[in-house]
Amino acid sequence: MNVYFDNAATTPIRAEVVDEIRNCMLETYGNPSSTHSFGRSAKAKLENARKIIASYLNASSKEIIFTSGGTESDNMLIRCAVKDLGVRTIISSKLEHHAVLHTLDELEKSGIKIKYVDTNINGQINYSDLENKLNENDSKKLVTLMYINNEIGNILDLERVGALCKQYQAFFHTDAVQGVAHYNIDVKKCNIDFLSAAAHKFHGPKGVGFSYVNNNCGINPFIFGGSQERGLRAGTEALPNIIGMEKAMTISYNNINQEKEYILSLKSYFIESIKKVFPNIHFNGYSSNLTQSTYTLVNVSLPIIKEKASLLDFQLDLKGIACSKGSACQSGSNKGSHVLEQLQSNSINEWPSLRFSFSKFNTREEIDYVIKVLKEFIE
Repeated sequence: MNVYFDNAATTPIRAEVVDEIRNCMLETYGNPSSTHSFGRSAKAKLENARKIIASYLNASSKEIIFTSGGTESDNMLIRCAVKDLGVRTIISSKLEHHAVLHTLDELEKSGIKIKYVDTNINGQINYSDLENKLNENDSKKLVTLMYINNEIGNILDLERVGALCKQYQAFFHTDAVQGVAHYNIDVKKCNIDFLSAAAHKFHGPKGVGFSYVNNNCGINPFIFGGSQERGLRAGTEALPNIIGMEKAMTISYNNINQEKEYILSLKSYFIESIKKVFPNIHFNGYSSNLTQSTYTLVNVSLPIIKEKASLLDFQLDLKGIACSKGSACQSGSNKGSHVLEQLQSNSINEWPSLRFSFSKFNTREEIDYVIKVLKEFIE
């Protein structure tokens, strides 16, 4: 039996999205920047997709900039805030995605002040500490905090952070890669200035995403060349992927409540089932809390002896089970999860940690199979 429980890394693409991409590649192959009928047809589809995507965020179409995905969007938005908007202090957390953290490391070398907000043992942002850091009158500030943590699933209170940023006149960027098309996000209500998203996290194609840029921010080009994407990101747009992203987003939002209810039931069933086998199991962050974490993932530390734990990844893969040790972006590294290092005690840190993440394509039967395989490690 093959079980794919690594949807936080990437999701299987919907069949309807594949059809949409194929049709676009075959029928709308003109360059959107060309003035002839083939180009105009492509341009019309591009702008229609932009308009639809913007509508789901309560944004205007001119505030959506298409990119290659979340990593490019994070880099673009944070760097442009420094380069174009006079930001000299960035407030973030040590639990962010490496696309943010490594960008901050580079900016710090050039003299940008980086401040990390305190978090509790479950990875929750200390909002009082955030306000204290915002209240320090040192320079123009950017707050960059992810909406849904990609490893432990904790949910950031976007409205609360947005209100604080507005109160202290700071810019607010959120990496919403794990949240877009899974939750309703109103960028105006939450006072979000910048947002990053990636299509492959909501059953769309890989290699495409978008940045939301508040029209009042006025950033300058990030990639130079032609006039595409309001002149901010030059280069011919990947129209088939963009059309596929819009289709995936539309299907997700049209079915958001139904699919959320189903996936949440899978998560609940997984938690109940694994606790029966491992009574001493440790859930990392708030991942076992059905209201404080996303409905799509669970991160666990398993009380398995070292000898068996060393074979855990190999055995799960051998049994056809896909899950994640840390995040997929770290899979080529021998380093442990930087997120779990911030949360776990030394005793828990010795246990193997796994992230199981779910989608509408998963079933209870798959959960039963995974639990059965995990049970073998304590027998």
